[in-house]
Amino acid sequence: MSVSLQKGQKVSLSKDNAGLSKVIIGLGWDEASRKKGGLFAPKPKAIDCDASAIVLQNGRLMGKEDLVYFGNLRHHTGTIQHMGDNLTGAGDGDDEQIIVDLAAIPAQYDKIVLVVNIYSAVQRQQHFGMIQNAFIRLVDGRNNTEMCRYNLTDDYSGMTAMIFGEVYRHNGEWKFNAMGQGTTDPGLGELARRFQ
Repeated sequence: MSVSLQKGQKVSLSKDNAGLSKVIIGLGWDEASRKKGGLFAPKPKAIDCDASAIVLQNGRLMGKEDLVYFGNLRHHTGTIQHMGDNLTGAGDGDDEQIIVDLAAIPAQYDKIVLVVNIYSAVQRQQHFGMIQNAFIRLVDGRNNTEMCRYNLTDDYSGMTAMIFGEVYRHNGEWKFNAMGQGTTDPGLGELARRFQ
């Protein structure tokens, strides 16, 4: 049974799921309806959100090889894989997925921060206030059962990036923290620098 989380709520992934090894992290969003311009107004560009995983050692990003995103789909350890870029957020269900093999992640890695940024947000004058129905969910990779879901309901107008949540190791067990922290970082590079 899936647990619906509130902002800041933490949940244990391994305690209630004995033998849990792989989790599918699904991230989703929809573009909010926008006012149409005049007859000759240019058609607004679709909002292209990009999900990424920032893999930390002792809470810090040690190098760009620990970023998993559309330009680097697989972590060098082979334990984290991005399933590809969705350019529009169209359709039901997860827009982007990241698969994590918790059982195989080397011991020096203690946290995976899950972020989403709007591609070229500043140039396109786009922000998270133009997005609705954003969520992050964790699914047990053994049986495709949703374990927990966090629906982002705050108003994130003016924010160009979002720290959705983090999967972290604490006292030998994996946990998830629902964060929903908006930022004005223009891209993944700036987001990643927060963790150096």
